[in-house]
Amino acid sequence: MAEKNAQILTCIRCPRGCQVSVAADGGGQVLSVSGNLCARGDAYARAEVTNPVRTVTTTVPVEGGGAARVSVKTAREVPKGAVMDVMRALAGVTACAPVEIGDVVVPDIAGTGVDLVATSRA
Repeated sequence: MAEKNAQILTCIRCPRGCQVSVAADGGGQVLSVSGNLCARGDAYARAEVTNPVRTVTTTVPVEGGGAARVSVKTAREVPKGAVMDVMRALAGVTACAPVEIGDVVVPDIAGTGVDLVATSRA
């Protein structure tokens, strides 16, 4: 049975998609986690309630290469609240060929301290 102040989340850390219940006090402190079938679910649920983060993936145009666009992602997760800032910072960004996997396309994207890196070649 879910606690009164519990949130129900679908864990995305593995293919199981566990329905995880997270109870927190009024100050954002996690009191309990249940419903997860692995330790990754517990860690995901705690982080999602206290400090949610996301990896941003997209594509940017390429100049001078054989491909029109190159796939990119944040090198690490960024705070969920910064995702739209990251997307806005990509307006007008163009990579210059040649682009290799792991190349930094935009350093410190949107002031997050996280680089935007290429995930394919162009």
